[in-house]
Amino acid sequence: LQLVESGGDLVQPGGSLRLSCAASGSTLDGYALGWFRRAPGKTLEGVSCVGSGGRTNTADSVKGRFTISRDNSKNTFFLQMNSLQPEDTATYFCAAAYAVVSAQNMCMIPSPLARDWGQGTQVTVSS
Repeated sequence: LQLVESGGDLVQPGGSLRLSCAASGSTLDGYALGWFRRAPGKTLEGVSCVGSGGRTNTADSVKGRFTISRDNSKNTFFLQMNSLQPEDTATYFCAAAYAVVSAQNMCMIPSPLARDWGQGTQVTVSS
């Protein structure tokens, strides 16, 4: 499975972005999916994930502002980010795991899960 992120940009505080993660090499059916980020000087963290059963898990820091979704017809999943703040500045990565796993476990860092990763897309929130 290959994953390619897009949609990162420079945006002002309070703005919105939608990140996309396009998959190739396999359909995303049966995969748990997730978005992660690494802010400058910080470690990788799980942002929002959907488990193999369809439930979602979202980090408290972005709850109510970020939403993960998928479009099976396009073999793509998304992260809608609203009310962006400077502390959301990070490189965002998408990942997928072909496993029976909860959304919470999919978002765990570190994790024993074998996950496929995208190359990352930069989001910068600044005025």
